[in-house]
Amino acid sequence: MTDVHDSITRSKNMAAIRSTDTKPELYIRKILYGAGYRYRLHVKKLPGKPDIVLKKYNLVIFVNGCFWHGHNCELFKLPKTRTEFWKNKIHKNKTNDTSNTKKLIDLGWKVKNIWECEIKKEKKINGEQIIEDLSDLINLNV
Repeated sequence: MTDVHDSITRSKNMAAIRSTDTKPELYIRKILYGAGYRYRLHVKKLPGKPDIVLKKYNLVIFVNGCFWHGHNCELFKLPKTRTEFWKNKIHKNKTNDTSNTKKLIDLGWKVKNIWECEIKKEKKINGEQIIEDLSDLINLNV
């Protein structure tokens, strides 16, 4: 099956995909801020450059896109073109995720992964559930 876009259009589309400040990430940040949590974004000194860092609680949060991180859900669908390239790319991302999580844990950080599919409209997790999960993780009563 061929691509529905020419190479120039496809290149523009792929270049427009954001790695930071995505809608799911902004949603989580809004919930955290509203609940009184203060955080730093994309701390380069930490392995994997976590999306959200709550230093006070030694907690990092990754807001992962299901496609880019190969999540086993309905949002992940391996492309039919350049399949080997995408398999390798996604496998490398998953390997990096595992390695970075291990490094962070070894450094004393708690790691929380939130998946794009958990935030999508059909399954949208509410803010109270996110705060409850984080509270359990950091042993606080919010």
